[in-house]
Amino acid sequence: MRRRLAARRARRPVSLRLRLTAGLVVLLAVACAVVGVATVVSLESFLVGRVDQQLAASGGRFAASLEHEKHPDADNVPDTRGQAEGTFGARLLAGHATQAALVKDDTDAAVHLTLADRRALAALPPDGGGRSVHLSALDGRYRLVAVRGDDGDVLVTGLPLRPVEDTVHRLEIVEAAVFGAAMAATAAAGAAWVRLSLRPLKRVAKTATEVTHMPLATGEVAMPAPVPHSDADTEVGQVATALNRMLGHIGDALARRHASEERLRHFAADASHELRTPIATVRAHTDLALRHPGPLPKEVQHSLERIAATSQRMSGLVDDLLLLARLDAGRPFAREPVDLTRLALDTMDDARALSTRHHWLLDLPEKPVVVQGDEHLLHQVLANLLSNARLHTPPGTHVTLSLTAHTDHTELAVSDDGPGIPEAFQADIFHRFTRADPGRSRRTGGTGLGLAIVDAVITAHHGTITLTSRSGSTTFLLRLPPASPPDDHATRHNDAEPPFA
Repeated sequence: MRRRLAARRARRPVSLRLRLTAGLVVLLAVACAVVGVATVVSLESFLVGRVDQQLAASGGRFAASLEHEKHPDADNVPDTRGQAEGTFGARLLAGHATQAALVKDDTDAAVHLTLADRRALAALPPDGGGRSVHLSALDGRYRLVAVRGDDGDVLVTGLPLRPVEDTVHRLEIVEAAVFGAAMAATAAAGAAWVRLSLRPLKRVAKTATEVTHMPLATGEVAMPAPVPHSDADTEVGQVATALNRMLGHIGDALARRHASEERLRHFAADASHELRTPIATVRAHTDLALRHPGPLPKEVQHSLERIAATSQRMSGLVDDLLLLARLDAGRPFAREPVDLTRLALDTMDDARALSTRHHWLLDLPEKPVVVQGDEHLLHQVLANLLSNARLHTPPGTHVTLSLTAHTDHTELAVSDDGPGIPEAFQADIFHRFTRADPGRSRRTGGTGLGLAIVDAVITAHHGTITLTSRSGSTTFLLRLPPASPPDDHATRHNDAEPPFA
């Protein structure tokens, strides 16, 4: 059973064009077979009927002439006049063949019958009807007629069926050649006709394929042009009409989704931008109040410190939201050679300074690794990944930052041997405001935007990021394209929206 299932799976799918062409050829082959069989049977029946007519016209004279022993006046010579070449004659007396002869070159020649031949002759009913019998003493099949003689004997006369068989065989060859040529021509013409008929359906499939290759998740989507069709009443026209209607609905839905995203993005960017000034003002006044030379009540001191800490968190949150809004909007950023080796060393030194209870390890190549991008954004990516490992792993965890340069890409990995990330949480880990521990933000100051920023920055740099995690092993693997000359389009700055750092 398994082998059968594997064999079925291994079969290649057959296209509709091939199936229609094959079906057309099969139907023609069946029709040709029916016509050929009917023609062959009819011709053979007709020719055998003509042989029976010749036997009836001969009147059994050749077989009767074999009775010369009973008729001395017959000059002891069988009558072969008017008999066709190969005519067979035999005389049976009491069920036994006494004489048998064959006409050759207007003369008769005795035939030595075998026991099987004698039994076949004896089994013929003397009713004058024709029967096809194979006699081993003769060459091929014969059409035989048996009639009763004057002396109570049975006279058998026969003609060979070889001419009939040759004619029928020749017809079969001609039919096979003609039908084969007809099927070959039909296959070629049918394939062209089916291809022409399915051309509108191919356009439908091409349009559907274009839609499947479009990035529909985010951004503005330019839907393909409607599929042209000449007649909506045909099957292909109905499919094209339905597809065009579906594409229209999808285009409208995507346009509304994009407009909503744009409004939300502008709102986040504007709100973040507007909040930076009042939050900075709150922080400035709080710092000023904390520097008051006079003594402050303990409750006021505690409140001011809480205001300073909260405003600092809010300032970081606003900066992160503004950065994500600018990345989502496709704002241009710096495109220049960035030394990832130096960034790795700097961020690792910062991580060691922030946490001496973790074991920080570096795995760097001997030569500097350079990529094309924004140094500030890539620095933030490394800082966020190391901060994520520091905040969400217990003390004593080994955190390794490794860098590998390949010919077609650069790999940067941050791994640790901590408890790992829950599997149910891994699918949403790069989404915004996603936290494995909903209450941890109060303890660590996290906002749930760090990994979202990492994903957005790497995507903007035409790279990818993947996560593999289990208990005792968690790795964030980044792949970036190698350093290349700056792209004019990517580095072109908008005067109204300068590149951010």
